[in-house]
Amino acid sequence: MSVSARWTAVLDELRSTGRHRSLRPPAGVDFSSNDYLGYAHVGWVERSEAHQRLPALVGLAPLDPPYVRTGASSRLLRGNHPIWEEVESALAEWHRTESVLMMTSGYSTNEGLLSTIIEPGDWVATDELVHASIIDGLRLCRPERVRFRHNDLSHLEEAIKLSRERERAASGRQHFVITESLFSMDGDLAPLPELLDLAERFGAHVIVDEAHSTGCYGPRGSGCVDALGLRRRVLATVHTGGKALGVMGAYVCGSRLLKELLVNRCRHLIYTTALPPAVGAWWLDMLARVKADDDGRQRLHANAAKFRGALADHGIRAVGTEYVVPVLAGDDERAVRVAGRLQEQAFDVRAIRPPSVPAGTSRLRISVHADHKPDVLDRLAAAVAEAMKA
Repeated sequence: MSVSARWTAVLDELRSTGRHRSLRPPAGVDFSSNDYLGYAHVGWVERSEAHQRLPALVGLAPLDPPYVRTGASSRLLRGNHPIWEEVESALAEWHRTESVLMMTSGYSTNEGLLSTIIEPGDWVATDELVHASIIDGLRLCRPERVRFRHNDLSHLEEAIKLSRERERAASGRQHFVITESLFSMDGDLAPLPELLDLAERFGAHVIVDEAHSTGCYGPRGSGCVDALGLRRRVLATVHTGGKALGVMGAYVCGSRLLKELLVNRCRHLIYTTALPPAVGAWWLDMLARVKADDDGRQRLHANAAKFRGALADHGIRAVGTEYVVPVLAGDDERAVRVAGRLQEQAFDVRAIRPPSVPAGTSRLRISVHADHKPDVLDRLAAAVAEAMKA
């Protein structure tokens, strides 16, 4: 079989199972992106401090070091523009953590962090619904991995006890527990305080992916770990900019020792071109905005509660509790069909199918934002009910 025939067979199989995908531009009211606070719109940048700094930062005026239209090289070479030190310091203050390391994307940050600090022979427990970037990071470092049932701490405790019983006291084996704070396909929160209590009883290190909670929880918006006062009890947290914060890039919060190790050993940092300095200016503007935007966070959570209530009034049960609102369709083709009906009514709602979710749980993933209007939420709830019952 030729390589073309092999690829065609793969695509034909996806079509036959209703899982073929294609790229298309956005259209309609945005209920599919992760722009939870509405920061992805360009308008606010034009009035920002970052806008004033852009001519110099993109090389339109003299600036040392040069080559700043892009990152030009990795941060270990000439890509470590001074603005990244400023951004990392500001982020560390926001999270009240020892140290922050900025990287290029949430996917590479998760993959790079885990493949650097976890070694073969270590033991790792992950919630069964963690993101693909976590799974791929663990594939690279090849530990013993256990998947515990979603948010099921009894199952996690059984797994840790079994591992502890089998290991030698002086083995040097490290134990890690990895979870997300807000699960992006199920719209629910991890029981972080109870999970940390359990991990600490058995000497396990906890890493939390805060991709979908950063900006949206706590009085300063720095995420669930900080909102719950758990910062000193976690080994590391991972945060992305490309969701609620509306700016590209991602970062790790942790100790100075962790940052030093990553700078020296993390291949995803060492061999990746740095982000452009102009993006650093946008990070600083975003951070000033999100710290002060408690009104936006309140609108976000109020909109989520309103929309979930409107769905319930129409007899539609949504999974989870937060501003990610999954409505289960079950069958792949049904999910695509229902999403298509909503798109015809100018609601940009997408169908989520395996492998992003388990087989038999295809769904509409409806992303509620702070800037959605109440009447639009009501109309969408009615449209979802009509499409689901058709």
